[in-house]
Amino acid sequence: MEINKIIAAEQGLKEEQVVNAVSLLDEGATIPFIARYRKEVTGSLDDTQLRELSDRLSYLRNLEKRKEEITNSITEQGKMTDELMAAIDKAMTLVEAEDIYMPYKQKRRTRASVAREKGLEPLAELIMAQENTEPDTEAEKYIDEEKELADTAAVLQGAMDIIAEDISDNAELRKYLRTLFTDIGKVVSAAVDESEKTVYDNYYEFSESVSKIAGHRVLAIDRGEKEGKLKVSIVLPEGAGERAVVSRFKKGVGRCAELVELAARDSYKRLIFPSIEREIRNTLSEAAQEGAIKVFSSNLRQLLMQPPVKGKVTLGLDPGYAHGCKCAVVDETGKVLDTTIIYITPPRKDIPKAERIISGFISKYGVTAIAIGNGTASRETEQFAAQLIGKIPQQVSYMVVSEAGASVYSASKLAAEEFPEYDASLRSAVSIARRLQDPLAELVKIDPKAIGVGQYQHDMPKARMDEALSGVVEDCVNSVGVDLNTASYSLLSYIAGISRTIAKNIVTYREENGSFTDRRQLLKVSKLGPKAYEQCAGFLRVRNGKNPLDNTAVHPESYDHAKALLEKCGYSLTDIGALDELPDRAKRIGIKAISEQTGAGIPTLNDIISELIKPGRDPRDELPPPLMRSADIMELKDLKEGMELVGTVRNVIDFGAFVDIGVHEDGLVHISQLADHYVRHPLDVVKVGQIVKVKVLSVDLQKGRISLTMKNVAQ
Repeated sequence: MEINKIIAAEQGLKEEQVVNAVSLLDEGATIPFIARYRKEVTGSLDDTQLRELSDRLSYLRNLEKRKEEITNSITEQGKMTDELMAAIDKAMTLVEAEDIYMPYKQKRRTRASVAREKGLEPLAELIMAQENTEPDTEAEKYIDEEKELADTAAVLQGAMDIIAEDISDNAELRKYLRTLFTDIGKVVSAAVDESEKTVYDNYYEFSESVSKIAGHRVLAIDRGEKEGKLKVSIVLPEGAGERAVVSRFKKGVGRCAELVELAARDSYKRLIFPSIEREIRNTLSEAAQEGAIKVFSSNLRQLLMQPPVKGKVTLGLDPGYAHGCKCAVVDETGKVLDTTIIYITPPRKDIPKAERIISGFISKYGVTAIAIGNGTASRETEQFAAQLIGKIPQQVSYMVVSEAGASVYSASKLAAEEFPEYDASLRSAVSIARRLQDPLAELVKIDPKAIGVGQYQHDMPKARMDEALSGVVEDCVNSVGVDLNTASYSLLSYIAGISRTIAKNIVTYREENGSFTDRRQLLKVSKLGPKAYEQCAGFLRVRNGKNPLDNTAVHPESYDHAKALLEKCGYSLTDIGALDELPDRAKRIGIKAISEQTGAGIPTLNDIISELIKPGRDPRDELPPPLMRSADIMELKDLKEGMELVGTVRNVIDFGAFVDIGVHEDGLVHISQLADHYVRHPLDVVKVGQIVKVKVLSVDLQKGRISLTMKNVAQ
C-alpha cells in the first residue's frame, strides 16, 4: 500500500506534506510541536489536520499488517492464487480484508465442518455445479451408519450445510449485502415491556432508514437495548435479503438448483443475516460514537479556551443545602485568601449573617467577581448574590459556572496535595473560583469526561475517548503556553514532550532551586533530555527571566533568527514589548528578503513577529469576554413568549444547543431554530461559551423546560 499517497488524496494534501509529517511523527515529534514549529516542513498543517493524518496513518498501517498476516496464513495453507493476492492487495478496509480471509480462517466446529469431516465436500461441489446430475442418487453412495449418515436426507443435509457456509463466506456477496442493508434497510426498535414508562418511550415503535438515522438516536437506542428496555433489529423489505442471495447462486431449475436454493435461504437466515446485522449495528454505533466524540472534543476545546477573567479577586461559592454554601476567596493569581461556610437555605438559613460575612469579604479583600457553582442550591445562591450586590456600594458582578467534576477534583489526591489544610468541600469552592479566573489551568486537573459538555460520554469506548480528549487538552494547553514558574504539574504534563513524571520533576526542581530564570535550566531537570527539551521549550514561558525571548512562543532554535530580524529592523532584545512598528518595518524590507538573509522560513518569521509584538500573549484574550451578571436575575415564571435575551452557550449536542439565559434552567435552541438557513450540525453555528441573543418560544413551568430560537434575532 502506498499509504502516503492514499492519505494525501483523502485529505486533499500534497504528498510531500504527508511524507514530511509522517517522518516527523515517526521520529517522535509531538503534534503541537510539529504544528507550531515545523510549518515549513509540513506546509503549515494545523493540529487538527495532523491528528486526522496520524489517526489515518495508524489505521492504514494496521490494515497493511493484517493483510500481511492474512497473506502468510493463506500461503501456508497452500491455497494462495493470483486472484486472491490481487483481492487482498485491493482491500482498503479491515472488513474487506477479513471477508476475503473468512473461507480460510480456522473455524470452530460447525455443521459444515462436521459434514466435511464425513467426506461430503465432493457431493456439495457436485450439487453447487447444478449440472444434469441426480443428487439423490449420488447421495446414496455416501450413506454410512458409522458416520451418522443413515439415509439420503442426512447426506443431502450435510452437503447443503457445506454449501450454506461457502455462500456465507463469499466476500463479494457480503460486500453487496452490506450495501443493500445500508441503502434500503431500516433500524427498528420496540419496547421489551410496553406497559413500562421509561425515558425511551420515543423508541417503543421506532423505525428509520439505516442511511439516515442520526447518531444521537443510535446512541439512545443502544443504551435502551443495553438497559434491557428496547429490542432492536435491522429490517429489510420482505424477502429482499433472501432473494439477493438465491438469485446470485441458483442456476436454472432442477433438483440441484432446488437444493442450492434451500441452502442459500438457510445460509441467509442462519449465518449471513445475523452477521451482517451485527456488522451494520456496529458500524452505526461506531460512527455515532465518533460523531459524539467529535462534538464532545469541540465543546471541550471551546470550554478550555474560554477567556480568563484576569486581575480580579474572586469569591467562589459552592452551593449546598444541609451542609451550607462553601466560600473561598482567591487573589488575582488564584492564591487562597480566606474560606468559610454560610447558610442561605433551610435548615440552618441565616441570611443576615451570610450577608455580613460575604460583604465583609468583599470589603476586606477587594472582591470584584463572584463565581457560583451550578449544582444543588445554585438557584438560591444566585438570588442571594444578586440581592447582596444590589445592596452594597462596591462594583461586583457574578457568573454561574459549571461545577461538573469539581467534586471529583476536590476529593482527588491532587487536590489533597494542593490544599492539605482544607477539606474536600472547601477545595471545591476554590476550584469554582479559579474556573472563572482561568478555565484552562483549573479544568486540566479533572478527567475530561467529568466536565460534562457532551452527550452519552459514558457510553463511549474509553480508550478512544481518552485519546481524543487528551489530544484536545494537549492542543489547548500548548496553544496558550504555560508559566514555567507557576504552572501545576497537572498543567505541565500536557505540554508537548513532558510526561507526568517529568512534570513532577520540574515542580520538584522549582521547589528545591527556586524559580527558573532561563529555559536552558530545563535540561537540569531529571529525565528531561535534549529531545524532550526540543519538544517542550517553546511552550514554556519564563517571565522576567534573563532572556526576554524566554517569555515568548519563539523556540530557542529560532533565537538567532529573532535577533537577526530585530537587528535588520533597527531593534534589539531590550525593545521587546515595544515593537508596534516591527511588522511595518519588516514589510518595507520584505519578509522574503529577510527570510533569505536569515535562513528562517516565512511562516516562522511571521510567527516570530507576532510573538515579539505581544510577548507572552494569550490567544484567549482576543475572544469576547464571558458574560458577567449583576442584579438582573429572573425566574422561570418571569419568562414570556417573544422575550429577547442574551445568554451563554453551555453545551452543544447533535440536535441543538443549551443556552444559559440567567434563570438557572438552560434553554434549548433546537437545531431547526439556530438559523434562518439549513443547519447541517449545531457546531456549524454555535460554540460552547459563545454569547448569543435568543428569543423565548415557549416555557413549560411544570417540567422546567425552555424553548428558544435564534431565528430573526440580530446577533
